[in-house]
This record gives sequence, C-alpha cells and structure tokens, in this order.
Amino acid sequence: MKKTALIVNAFFALCLFVNTSFAQTAPAAPAAPTGDVGVTLAGSDNTSVAAFLVKVANLNQALAASGPYTVFAPTNDAFTKLSSAKLDSLLADPTKLATLLKAHTVVGKFEKADLVKALNASKDRTVAFKTIDGGNLTLSYSGKLILTDDKGNKANVLLYNLPATNGVVHGLGDVLIGK
Repeated sequence: MKKTALIVNAFFALCLFVNTSFAQTAPAAPAAPTGDVGVTLAGSDNTSVAAFLVKVANLNQALAASGPYTVFAPTNDAFTKLSSAKLDSLLADPTKLATLLKAHTVVGKFEKADLVKALNASKDRTVAFKTIDGGNLTLSYSGKLILTDDKGNKANVLLYNLPATNGVVHGLGDVLIGK
C-alpha cells in the first residue's frame, strides 16, 4: 500500500512539474508607445541607423506630425548591405537621403494583423501603398511578408509592430531604393 501511495504521489509530482515547466504563458502585451515614429526608431536596437539618418535628412519634425504613419524601416543590418560609396553619397545629400527614407513611409497605421488581413482580402494577394513621397510599395507574401518598391527592389519584413504614438514601425531586411 505504501509503495502504491509513493508511486501515485511521484506521478502527481511529475505531472505538476511537467505542467508548470511546459505551460504556455500569454504573450506579453505590446509595449506602450513612448514617442512618435522617429523616437521609436531611435529606441530600437535594430533601427538606430535609420533613426540617425532621419536626423541627417531633417525628417524628425515631419515624422513627429500626427500621422498616423507606418514606417517600414531598414534594420541596421540592412544598411550594412549598402556599399560605403552609396552610404557616403546619401550622407552628403540630405535631400536624396530624405527621398530614400520617405520611400519607406506610408500614411496610415498598419500593424502586422492589418497587413495580413489586407493580403487575405486581396484577390491577387498583394496590397499597394502610396509612400509619403508619392512612390509605390507593394506588399506580397511568399513565406514571408515582402515589400517591393517602384524599381522592383524587394525587402522582407523582419520586425513587426514597434508602437509609436503616431503610428507603427516595422523592420526590413533590405533598403528599398524607391522611385
């Protein structure tokens, strides 16, 4: 009898251990936005280069407007894929740099769920966006969400839903050249 009680207690203890060790927890609530999209860019370890370039291009004030905006920001790694000559050229010409950065920004707040919903509702499984500089971005899905610019350049969306008081920021794996 004692042996059976010991086995039963050991079994329940094991079940309790397994249940608590492998229990799924609810996903953490998204962080509350702490600033506009420019501040959000600067606050992320993955988009600090984009934040620096926004300052160089004098776009801070424009991105602080009420919006809402969705910024598809190239990640720091994406900027390392550009040649140093291309980066030097952009840094030397703030107007050209501003054009490039505006080609990553659309009016409206589109979180990942909104993007997926729009793709699913589309007959051709693409969604078109107008950028704030008048260019076009086309969102599609091929195992990952992909943005394509006017010149056919593509970038995978790698980071989602960095909240801002006037929109949302997503991170891209490449820099889009724009129109």
